[in-house]
Amino acid sequence: MIRYFKTVDNHIASIDAPEKGCWVSVEAPTSQEVDFLIEQLGADPGFVRSSLDEEETSRVELEENQTLIIVDVPVAEKQDADGGSVIYYTIPMGFIICAEYLLTISLREAPIIQEVGAGLVKNVRTQYKTNFLLTVLLRIATRYIQYLKQIDKISYVTEKQLHQSMRNKELIQLLSLEKSLVYFSTALKSTETTLEKIFRGRIIKLYEEDQELLEDVLIEIKQAIETCNIYSGILSGTMDAFASVISNNLNIVMKVLTSITIVMAIPNIVFSFYGMNVVDLPIPYVWFPIVITLLICGGAAYLLNAKGYFKP
Repeated sequence: MIRYFKTVDNHIASIDAPEKGCWVSVEAPTSQEVDFLIEQLGADPGFVRSSLDEEETSRVELEENQTLIIVDVPVAEKQDADGGSVIYYTIPMGFIICAEYLLTISLREAPIIQEVGAGLVKNVRTQYKTNFLLTVLLRIATRYIQYLKQIDKISYVTEKQLHQSMRNKELIQLLSLEKSLVYFSTALKSTETTLEKIFRGRIIKLYEEDQELLEDVLIEIKQAIETCNIYSGILSGTMDAFASVISNNLNIVMKVLTSITIVMAIPNIVFSFYGMNVVDLPIPYVWFPIVITLLICGGAAYLLNAKGYFKP
């Protein structure tokens, strides 16, 4: 899908056709739309294909008066149709700065782009391509921090549930969050490297206002990296702790079951002796095996309980 936007009277508005100084938003394009970007808008074919590569990492590239900047954008998606668990991951997004337009290209719909197009982001000026780029990057960095706080809340709630019941569902949720933090950490570090290259001023021309805005973006990215590392360490330690707790619980269950088995094996031993055709057994009466069995079982149970084998 291709849409066109332009800032009019300090408000972003949708337009029907591309104009000089407009923003071209491309989300999940078809092959015909890709050809249109290359042939009609003059976008570099390599830049367009790189922006649509799901495995592309964050980087900067220059080619024939066009600049490509690829960053990873965070995405939150409900895993179950009933609104259960949420998975977090990143998708690459390409910013292609041309002479007349600025294009954003992503392989699938990105909520951040939709928010910018809906006018939810302030101070968006499509005529100033660098300023627009940095404004969107600041929004992306803020969204990273927002999702990291959500991950922290989900992990806290899941941990409380695990204290009450050791179920696979909560453990899988923690594992999914840990994997999301790995994705975020990798994406943030590569994005930080890309922004530092831009900060040097060799990639695109930066004015004083742009410098300040880029510094804000870098600060947010560094904060997100630090937060991600902290949450990742906490979650990793939590997973290890619960793995030890589950193993310990299993050992306790096995200890109790073994103790019960020992006590229950005593009647079988006694009655097996008295059930054989053997003469000269002591007190060969029905009541004696029962009494001796109860005494031995009671003594064994008492000793095992005193040693703590029946205690959780």
